[in-house]
Amino acid sequence: MVPKGFTGITIFPFIFLKRKDLKEDIILINHEKIHLKQQLELLIIFFYLFYGIEWIIKYMKYQNGYIAYKNLSFEREAYQHEKNLEYVKKRKTWAFFSYL
Repeated sequence: MVPKGFTGITIFPFIFLKRKDLKEDIILINHEKIHLKQQLELLIIFFYLFYGIEWIIKYMKYQNGYIAYKNLSFEREAYQHEKNLEYVKKRKTWAFFSYL
């Protein structure tokens, strides 16, 4: 279920991990919880539409799938705050917009 090269993926309401032991990785889990919040804000389906469109735009800009992924607004927010275990509780609605 988890794409090659990734350790986890969130498809609301589930977090899928490459290995069971990753459940103990609090930073990874926090990163994925940030994605759960983003998905809820965009009523789930619009998250995936936005994510896909933004990825295509970034891919055209960078000509590299991994660089496009790392520069997505959703990923930039999640990576920047994954170590802040209080972020999900204090996160402002639509916070990902500031990473566009």
